Amino acid sequence: MMKWATFTRPDGQTGFGPLTADRVCDLTGPAAAQGIRDLLDLVRHFPDLPIEDWQAAGESFDLAAVSLQAPFPRALRNVICLGKNYKEHVNEIKSLIDMPMDKPDYPIYFSKMVSRFTGPQDPVHISGGATAEADYEVELALIIGKEGKDIAPEAAWDHIFGYTVGNDYSARDLQTAHRQWFHGKSLDGFCALGPVIVSRDDLPTPPALAIESFVNGDRRQHGRTDELIFDIPSILADFSRGTTLLPGDIILTGTPAGVGAGFDPPKFLQPGDEVISRIEGIGELRNTMV
Repeated sequence: MMKWATFTRPDGQTGFGPLTADRVCDLTGPAAAQGIRDLLDLVRHFPDLPIEDWQAAGESFDLAAVSLQAPFPRALRNVICLGKNYKEHVNEIKSLIDMPMDKPDYPIYFSKMVSRFTGPQDPVHISGGATAEADYEVELALIIGKEGKDIAPEAAWDHIFGYTVGNDYSARDLQTAHRQWFHGKSLDGFCALGPVIVSRDDLPTPPALAIESFVNGDRRQHGRTDELIFDIPSILADFSRGTTLLPGDIILTGTPAGVGAGFDPPKFLQPGDEVISRIEGIGELRNTMV
């Protein structure tokens, strides 16, 4: 299975490259000669790169000696998100922002503005006063690997580089106050990603994976990534109609039921809470609220 990671080396420098069960190969040196600075650059130029030659020349580290970061240091553009894409999640938050419905007729899109992704072991800052209703949403993230516009559903898989775990952290009070989602989804640190990107060909098509989240050890969300209302080919075909997707774009595909806003009373995050976001075959994020 090909997994790609960004990591902190034992000397404190940042590296990126393929990861095996117990080793990681740093491609930073050989890749720099062709202008590839990080994993985002690699995804954007992947088909034309001499990866095997770089692996032969790259330095290898024991996985236990490095610390995994978010796969991408930055976003190419805003992260594309799907709202209300699991039926049980639709039912639990029907009243949020006055959008009652049993099932959306079309995909509901919004975006997250991300200056820096939160990594698999990074804290999330919620105590600065911007929100009193921080929430969690574990999601399967698609990494686009091939440019496309007006993509046919049957061709959608060819445009995906791989998959990773995402958490679409949300400020529910900002969502309701502003009657839209952009601000409440775009606070600094409110998009976690990682711990690795798994290549598309190394997971089932479609990916039928267990997806779940935990808060302080209590399982809050669980489902499967093939239970989407709008499946992955439908998402790519619909969003790319008249809009070009670029290599390095990220799509969060929606979250299962069990978010904090869905409880009565709501269970919003507090400083000190640990959120684990996990997807079978990919890995997990462990973020502590501070």
